[in-house]
Amino acid sequence: ASAPARTADPEEDDDARTARAWTEETELLLALRRERAAAPAEAAPPTHVSASLLVGLAEDPEQVRSGLRRPMPRRPAPQARAGTRFHEWVEEHFGSPAMLDLGEALTDPEEGAEPELGRLQEAFRASPWYQRQPWAVEFPLETPVAGFTVRGRIDAVFRNDPAAGGAEWELVDWKTGRVPTGARLEHRAVQLAVYRLGFARLMGVPLEDVGAAFHYVAENRTVRPARIADEGELARLLGLL
Repeated sequence: ASAPARTADPEEDDDARTARAWTEETELLLALRRERAAAPAEAAPPTHVSASLLVGLAEDPEQVRSGLRRPMPRRPAPQARAGTRFHEWVEEHFGSPAMLDLGEALTDPEEGAEPELGRLQEAFRASPWYQRQPWAVEFPLETPVAGFTVRGRIDAVFRNDPAAGGAEWELVDWKTGRVPTGARLEHRAVQLAVYRLGFARLMGVPLEDVGAAFHYVAENRTVRPARIADEGELARLLGLL
Protein backbone atom coordinates (compact mmCIF):
# COMPACT_ATOMS: atom_id res chain seq x y z
CA ALA A 1 0.00 0.00 0.00
CA SER A 2 1.21 3.52 -0.71
CA ALA A 3 2.28 5.73 2.17
CA PRO A 4 -0.22 8.41 3.31
CA ALA A 5 0.33 11.87 1.89
CA ARG A 6 2.63 13.95 4.02
CA THR A 7 1.32 17.27 5.32
CA ALA A 8 3.39 20.31 6.14
CA ASP A 9 4.70 20.50 9.69
CA PRO A 10 4.04 23.99 11.09
CA GLU A 11 7.05 23.59 13.40
CA GLU A 12 9.39 22.79 10.47
CA ASP A 13 11.52 25.80 9.47
CA ASP A 14 12.04 26.96 5.88
CA ASP A 15 15.51 25.41 5.54
CA ALA A 16 14.24 22.01 6.64
CA ARG A 17 11.29 22.15 4.24
CA THR A 18 13.60 23.14 1.38
CA ALA A 19 15.99 20.29 2.17
CA ARG A 20 13.12 17.80 2.33
CA ALA A 21 11.73 19.03 -1.01
CA TRP A 22 15.13 18.63 -2.64
CA THR A 23 15.46 15.12 -1.23
CA GLU A 24 12.04 14.06 -2.50
CA GLU A 25 12.66 15.52 -5.95
CA THR A 26 16.05 13.80 -6.14
CA GLU A 27 14.47 10.47 -5.21
CA LEU A 28 11.83 10.92 -7.93
CA LEU A 29 14.46 11.74 -10.55
CA LEU A 30 16.58 8.74 -9.55
CA ALA A 31 13.52 6.47 -9.73
CA LEU A 32 12.69 7.81 -13.20
CA ARG A 33 16.27 7.23 -14.31
CA ARG A 34 16.17 3.63 -13.06
CA GLU A 35 12.85 3.07 -14.86
CA ARG A 36 14.21 4.40 -18.14
CA ALA A 37 17.38 2.33 -17.81
CA ALA A 38 15.32 -0.83 -17.29
CA ALA A 39 13.12 -0.17 -20.34
CA PRO A 40 14.39 -1.56 -23.68
CA ALA A 41 15.92 1.16 -25.82
CA GLU A 42 14.15 1.98 -29.05
CA ALA A 43 16.57 1.38 -31.91
CA ALA A 44 16.72 4.14 -34.46
CA PRO A 45 15.60 2.96 -37.90
CA PRO A 46 18.47 2.32 -40.33
CA THR A 47 19.18 4.83 -43.08
CA HIS A 48 20.23 2.15 -45.59
CA VAL A 49 17.86 -0.76 -46.18
CA SER A 50 17.69 -3.67 -48.59
CA ALA A 51 14.99 -4.49 -51.10
CA SER A 52 14.30 -7.69 -49.16
CA LEU A 53 13.59 -5.64 -46.03
CA LEU A 54 10.80 -3.85 -47.91
CA VAL A 55 9.39 -7.24 -48.89
CA GLY A 56 9.41 -8.12 -45.20
CA LEU A 57 7.60 -4.89 -44.35
CA ALA A 58 4.90 -5.78 -46.86
CA GLU A 59 4.51 -9.27 -45.38
CA ASP A 60 4.93 -8.69 -41.64
CA PRO A 61 6.06 -5.22 -40.48
CA GLU A 62 6.09 -6.15 -36.78
CA GLN A 63 8.46 -9.04 -37.40
CA VAL A 64 10.80 -6.70 -39.29
CA ARG A 65 10.76 -4.13 -36.49
CA SER A 66 11.38 -6.85 -33.91
CA GLY A 67 14.29 -8.18 -35.95
CA LEU A 68 15.85 -4.72 -36.12
CA ARG A 69 15.53 -4.31 -32.35
CA ARG A 70 16.91 -7.77 -31.57
CA PRO A 71 18.75 -9.18 -34.59
CA MET A 72 19.29 -12.93 -34.44
CA PRO A 73 21.60 -14.84 -36.82
CA ARG A 74 20.01 -17.61 -38.85
CA ARG A 75 21.69 -20.68 -40.24
CA PRO A 76 20.95 -21.05 -43.97
CA ALA A 77 18.65 -23.93 -44.86
CA PRO A 78 19.84 -26.54 -47.40
CA GLN A 79 17.42 -25.06 -49.96
CA ALA A 80 19.01 -21.63 -49.48
CA ARG A 81 22.46 -23.11 -50.02
CA ALA A 82 21.30 -24.76 -53.24
CA GLY A 83 19.84 -21.42 -54.33
CA THR A 84 23.15 -19.66 -53.66
CA ARG A 85 25.06 -22.24 -55.67
CA PHE A 86 22.54 -22.01 -58.49
CA HIS A 87 23.00 -18.24 -58.73
CA GLU A 88 26.77 -18.73 -58.89
CA TRP A 89 26.36 -21.30 -61.67
CA VAL A 90 24.10 -18.98 -63.70
CA GLU A 91 26.63 -16.16 -63.43
CA GLU A 92 29.36 -18.46 -64.67
CA HIS A 93 27.12 -19.64 -67.53
CA PHE A 94 26.60 -16.05 -68.65
CA GLY A 95 30.34 -15.44 -68.56
CA SER A 96 30.46 -13.31 -65.42
CA PRO A 97 32.55 -14.17 -62.36
CA ALA A 98 30.27 -15.28 -59.56
CA MET A 99 29.85 -12.99 -56.55
CA LEU A 100 31.06 -15.67 -54.16
CA ASP A 101 30.31 -15.54 -50.48
CA LEU A 102 33.55 -16.97 -49.08
CA GLY A 103 31.72 -18.33 -46.07
CA GLU A 104 29.49 -20.33 -48.38
CA ALA A 105 32.25 -21.33 -50.77
CA LEU A 106 34.39 -22.85 -48.03
CA THR A 107 31.56 -24.69 -46.33
CA ASP A 108 30.73 -28.28 -47.18
CA PRO A 109 27.33 -28.47 -48.86
CA GLU A 110 24.44 -29.62 -46.76
CA GLU A 111 23.09 -33.07 -47.46
CA GLY A 112 20.59 -32.83 -50.29
CA ALA A 113 21.87 -29.48 -51.61
CA GLU A 114 23.84 -30.84 -54.59
CA PRO A 115 21.06 -33.06 -56.05
CA GLU A 116 18.73 -30.06 -55.78
CA LEU A 117 21.29 -27.92 -57.61
CA GLY A 118 21.40 -30.47 -60.43
CA ARG A 119 17.63 -30.34 -60.83
CA LEU A 120 17.69 -26.55 -60.96
CA GLN A 121 20.43 -26.55 -63.59
CA GLU A 122 18.51 -29.01 -65.75
CA ALA A 123 15.34 -26.92 -65.49
CA PHE A 124 17.17 -23.70 -66.35
CA ARG A 125 18.71 -25.24 -69.47
CA ALA A 126 15.16 -25.86 -70.69
CA SER A 127 14.09 -22.24 -70.09
CA PRO A 128 14.05 -19.48 -72.73
CA TRP A 129 16.51 -17.47 -70.62
CA TYR A 130 19.31 -20.00 -70.99
CA GLN A 131 20.05 -19.03 -74.60
CA ARG A 132 19.72 -15.27 -74.12
CA GLN A 133 22.66 -12.97 -73.50
CA PRO A 134 22.07 -10.56 -70.61
CA TRP A 135 23.16 -6.94 -70.71
CA ALA A 136 24.38 -7.34 -67.12
CA VAL A 137 24.29 -9.85 -64.27
CA GLU A 138 24.41 -9.24 -60.54
CA PHE A 139 23.78 -5.57 -61.26
CA PRO A 140 24.04 -3.50 -58.03
CA LEU A 141 21.95 -0.42 -57.48
CA GLU A 142 20.73 1.91 -54.78
CA THR A 143 18.08 4.59 -54.89
CA PRO A 144 16.62 7.10 -52.42
CA VAL A 145 13.06 6.60 -51.20
CA ALA A 146 11.44 8.66 -48.44
CA GLY A 147 14.75 9.60 -46.83
CA PHE A 148 16.14 6.04 -46.95
CA THR A 149 18.71 4.60 -49.33
CA VAL A 150 17.35 1.32 -50.68
CA ARG A 151 19.86 -1.16 -52.06
CA GLY A 152 19.52 -4.23 -54.21
CA ARG A 153 21.26 -6.46 -56.72
CA ILE A 154 19.46 -7.48 -59.90
CA ASP A 155 20.20 -11.06 -60.96
CA ALA A 156 20.04 -10.30 -64.69
CA VAL A 157 19.26 -7.34 -66.94
CA PHE A 158 18.15 -8.02 -70.52
CA ARG A 159 17.73 -5.52 -73.33
CA ASN A 160 14.84 -6.32 -75.62
CA ASP A 161 14.57 -5.64 -79.33
CA PRO A 162 12.66 -2.35 -79.70
CA ALA A 163 11.05 -3.70 -82.88
CA ALA A 164 9.37 -6.41 -80.83
CA GLY A 165 7.39 -3.84 -78.85
CA GLY A 166 7.02 -3.75 -75.10
CA ALA A 167 9.58 -2.57 -72.56
CA GLU A 168 13.12 -1.98 -73.77
CA TRP A 169 14.64 -3.32 -70.56
CA GLU A 170 13.71 -6.41 -68.57
CA LEU A 171 14.96 -7.10 -65.05
CA VAL A 172 14.82 -10.74 -63.99
CA ASP A 173 15.21 -12.24 -60.54
CA TRP A 174 15.86 -15.99 -60.38
CA LYS A 175 13.79 -17.81 -57.79
CA THR A 176 14.44 -21.39 -56.76
CA GLY A 177 11.32 -21.85 -54.63
CA ARG A 178 7.69 -22.34 -55.54
CA VAL A 179 5.53 -19.78 -57.29
CA PRO A 180 3.53 -17.82 -54.68
CA THR A 181 -0.03 -16.71 -55.29
CA GLY A 182 -2.36 -13.93 -54.22
CA ALA A 183 -1.10 -11.56 -51.55
CA ARG A 184 2.22 -13.38 -51.22
CA LEU A 185 3.06 -12.72 -54.87
CA GLU A 186 2.05 -9.08 -54.47
CA HIS A 187 4.31 -8.75 -51.43
CA ARG A 188 7.24 -10.39 -53.20
CA ALA A 189 6.77 -8.03 -56.15
CA VAL A 190 7.92 -5.17 -53.90
CA GLN A 191 11.44 -6.40 -54.66
CA LEU A 192 10.84 -5.85 -58.37
CA ALA A 193 9.38 -2.42 -57.64
CA VAL A 194 12.65 -1.35 -56.00
CA TYR A 195 14.70 -2.72 -58.89
CA ARG A 196 12.50 -1.10 -61.52
CA LEU A 197 12.48 2.32 -59.85
CA GLY A 198 16.22 2.33 -59.20
CA PHE A 199 17.16 1.09 -62.68
CA ALA A 200 14.89 3.58 -64.45
CA ARG A 201 16.43 6.43 -62.47
CA LEU A 202 19.96 5.22 -63.09
CA MET A 203 19.46 4.83 -66.83
CA GLY A 204 17.35 7.97 -67.17
CA VAL A 205 14.46 6.16 -68.84
CA PRO A 206 10.71 6.18 -68.10
CA LEU A 207 9.37 3.47 -65.81
CA GLU A 208 7.26 2.22 -68.72
CA ASP A 209 10.47 1.24 -70.54
CA VAL A 210 11.52 -1.10 -67.72
CA GLY A 211 9.83 -4.45 -67.21
CA ALA A 212 10.48 -6.78 -64.29
CA ALA A 213 9.84 -10.46 -63.70
CA PHE A 214 10.55 -13.42 -61.47
CA HIS A 215 11.66 -16.65 -63.11
CA TYR A 216 10.81 -19.68 -60.98
CA VAL A 217 13.49 -22.06 -62.12
CA ALA A 218 12.20 -25.38 -60.78
CA GLU A 219 8.84 -24.86 -62.50
CA ASN A 220 10.34 -23.16 -65.58
CA ARG A 221 7.82 -20.38 -65.19
CA THR A 222 8.36 -16.65 -65.65
CA VAL A 223 5.97 -14.50 -63.63
CA ARG A 224 5.41 -10.87 -64.52
CA PRO A 225 3.21 -9.40 -61.78
CA ALA A 226 0.25 -7.52 -63.19
CA ARG A 227 0.82 -4.75 -60.69
CA ILE A 228 4.09 -3.41 -59.29
CA ALA A 229 4.20 -0.84 -56.49
CA ASP A 230 5.15 2.74 -57.28
CA GLU A 231 7.44 5.05 -55.32
CA GLY A 232 4.60 6.30 -53.12
CA GLU A 233 3.75 2.78 -52.00
CA LEU A 234 7.40 2.03 -51.25
CA ALA A 235 7.54 5.21 -49.17
CA ARG A 236 4.48 4.11 -47.20
CA LEU A 237 6.13 0.78 -46.44
CA LEU A 238 9.27 2.52 -45.19
CA GLY A 239 7.06 4.65 -42.97
CA LEU A 240 6.27 1.46 -41.01
CA LEU A 241 9.82 1.30 -39.64
